[in-house]
Formats: sequence, C-alpha cells, structure tokens
Amino acid sequence: MRDPWILPGSTRDCVAAARRVSALAAARADAQDHDDGFPAEDTDELAHEGLLAAPVPVEEGGAGLGQEPGAADLAEVLRLVGLGSLALGRVYEGHVNALQLVARYAAPAERRALFADARAGHLFGVWNTEPPTAGLTLGAGGRLSGVKTFASGAGRVTRALVTARRPGDGRPLMLVVALEPGTRADLSAWRAQGMRASATGTVDLTGLAPEAVLGGPDDYHRQPHFSGGAWRFAAVQLGGIEAVFEAWRGHLARTGRGDDPHQLARLGEGAIALEGARLFVSRAAVLVSEEALAVERVVAFVDLTRLAVERAGLEVLGLAQRSVGLQGFLRGHPLERLSRDLATYLRQPAPDRALTGAAATILAADGPVAALWEPR
Repeated sequence: MRDPWILPGSTRDCVAAARRVSALAAARADAQDHDDGFPAEDTDELAHEGLLAAPVPVEEGGAGLGQEPGAADLAEVLRLVGLGSLALGRVYEGHVNALQLVARYAAPAERRALFADARAGHLFGVWNTEPPTAGLTLGAGGRLSGVKTFASGAGRVTRALVTARRPGDGRPLMLVVALEPGTRADLSAWRAQGMRASATGTVDLTGLAPEAVLGGPDDYHRQPHFSGGAWRFAAVQLGGIEAVFEAWRGHLARTGRGDDPHQLARLGEGAIALEGARLFVSRAAVLVSEEALAVERVVAFVDLTRLAVERAGLEVLGLAQRSVGLQGFLRGHPLERLSRDLATYLRQPAPDRALTGAAATILAADGPVAALWEPR
C-alpha cells in the first residue's frame, strides 16, 4: 500500500481526488475483469488520494465527507468512483458505510482507534449477509463462530464491520474485526456475469475476537439509516449508468451513425433516464443527511430512488445495446464489460418490498403528494 497523501483539505478537494481516481480506474478496469479479480491498484489510489480517510469526521482528523450539508460532495465522489469502476465503487461504498456507522455508534475510544486505522489506509467493509446455517455468532468467551457470504472485498478488507448474534437472546450486534490481507476468504463461488473484480465471497471469522462493539443490539437495522443508506449505492450505480451512456455515445460518434434520427431518438431517451436518476440521487442524499423528515418518509423516498435508478439503468442498457448492436456484446468493445457490471450491480435485494413499502407510506400520508418530501 502506498503511503496516504495529506488528507484533502475540504470535501470539494475529495471530488477532485475522486475524478483522478476515476480516470485511472477506468483505464485499468478491463484488465481486472476476471474471476478473483480486484482493483488493488485503485484502492491504493483511494488511500494515496486521502479518500479512505475522507469520511472520518473533521474533529477526528478527516475531511467529514458525507457530513457536509446535503451530502452533495459524497454523492459526487461515489458517482465518480462508480463511473471509473463499479467494482471499485462497490468496495468504496462499503468503506464509507462502515465509517459512518462507526461515527454514529462507536464509543469515544473505539472511534479514535478505528478512525486512526482509516487515516492509516485500512480498507473497511460492511458484511451482513450470511447463510441460514453457520451464521455469525459471538460466543460467551468473546470469540466469533461462523461465516459471512456475499462479502465484497473479501481477502482485501482489513477492518470488517459485521453483524453477529450475541449470547443469550441472539439479538444482532455490530462488531469490527481486524483481518490480515489474503486470509479467511473463499471466492470460488463468485462466478458472476459481471462485477467479477469485486472480490465477493465467503469469509470464515471463526475464532476471531472483535476489535470493537458498536452500539447496542439491533442498532444496525435502526431506521432511517439502514434503508436510507441505500442512496449511496444508487449513487455508485448512477456512475455506472453514465459510463454505459458515454460508451454508447462514443460509439455513435466514432462510427458516424449519429445523424440517424432513430439513433438520436434513442440517445435522447437515454439522456432523460440518466438525468432523472441523477436528480433522484441528489435529493435522496439531501433528505437522508438533513434528517428533517419523518423516518418513514425518508425511507420511502430512498426506496423510490433505488427503483428509479434501477429503472434508468435498465433503460439505458437496453437502448445502448439496441443502438450499438452486436458489436456491444463482443469482448474488447467498451460497452461489453460496462453492461455486464451494471446489469449485475443493479440487482439489489427486495425491490418489490421497497416499491410497495414506499407506496404504502404515500397512500397513508395526510396532505397533498407535493408536500410529502418537504420538511414541515
């Protein structure tokens, strides 16, 4: 790992750093697109540019990325990283999520230690998914037993924030576990169509003792931050949609097919979808960060954002593939890997529940729909 730079002085500096990382990640992404791949050089760049430390609060030596009013700069950083590489964006979003949970729930001593780790360049992740059997438990002796599955950055994350059932009542606790690079990870089951470079796999944490316990039982699922935090991965997806759009637009310009009215119509429809997704993400970041709405309304709007971004991504994918044709499915074409990565990353859990839950909140609300998302 390269030594981190001096931390960006402001969250706007973080946006400029993300733009540099994005350009480098885009140039490397094809070479990383293989089973068991990982954007190792790009995560080093995140550390070098100060972006691993940037989400640390200002009073703890960070830039406070994500704590600025409206979280607009965090939304832009996540979009830019996703634009360069969705695999890198997935890993970085997990890192940001972990540090936000530390900021919200950790005791002062643990905060200081974990934020010092982030400033030193450690990669954090959040791993919650587990199998029906062999799920993670914390024994009475303070040791863990069990595994986490679909853990992105497996074997690369060195500070994992995980949920584990506590002794006695089995209620979930948030724990942070220190890991050595290259250990305890099994990537053999991750043979996905896309996102092959995300190092997603199963991690066996049996025998380890946690470095820290964050908050109390069930805090991980506390709303609105549990569901409301989905705006962050939507921001990364937005970057992936933009990358597909740019590859498509570049193909039309390169091949001289941009004067065809049917091609222009498709491109215009894609631009509408892309900009609609951008507006949803921007407003969701504001609503979550400002905490001025009732919890159920924040969750409902972020659920709508998730689905609006998914719909935009699928629309842009379909239009781009129809427009470019068979060439866009051939290896080596700029659209091919981008399409696979985006289609895979768009598959997030429980979309039907998100839609119907948001609709139920809208139906039950008093007053006009135009006032639903406005602070009282």
